[in-house]
Amino acid sequence: MSSMRLHATGPVHPDEAWDRYLHPARWSDWSPQIRGVDTDAVRIDPGVTGRVLGPLGVSAPFVVDAVDDAAREWLWSADIGVGTMQLMHWVRSGPEGGTTTGLRVSGPFPLVVGYVPLAAAALQRLVRR
Repeated sequence: MSSMRLHATGPVHPDEAWDRYLHPARWSDWSPQIRGVDTDAVRIDPGVTGRVLGPLGVSAPFVVDAVDDAAREWLWSADIGVGTMQLMHWVRSGPEGGTTTGLRVSGPFPLVVGYVPLAAAALQRLVRR
């Protein structure tokens, strides 16, 4: 099991960044590796399940493990076939009224290393207008 952390800071207000996380229908707006999300949930809550749809027809089932609205943190797990990745996201107030968001991704080393560049691009888009 391997773990990496990354973060991004941008001008979007923390309420907006958090809202982009809360609603799975919005994930593909800022995360280039997500083409869509198949879930009955309008917002994330512990126990919500679904499937993240990626490029080339690839998809991965997921479950939301925890959500803390007050702290603006959430944890979810995605089964990538050769292993499970856990992703802990957080949103904080950033400098000059913007947002700093972070991610700790844990899982098998090859999956983590392969996912980090995609996640870094997604985090940058999350905190931009």
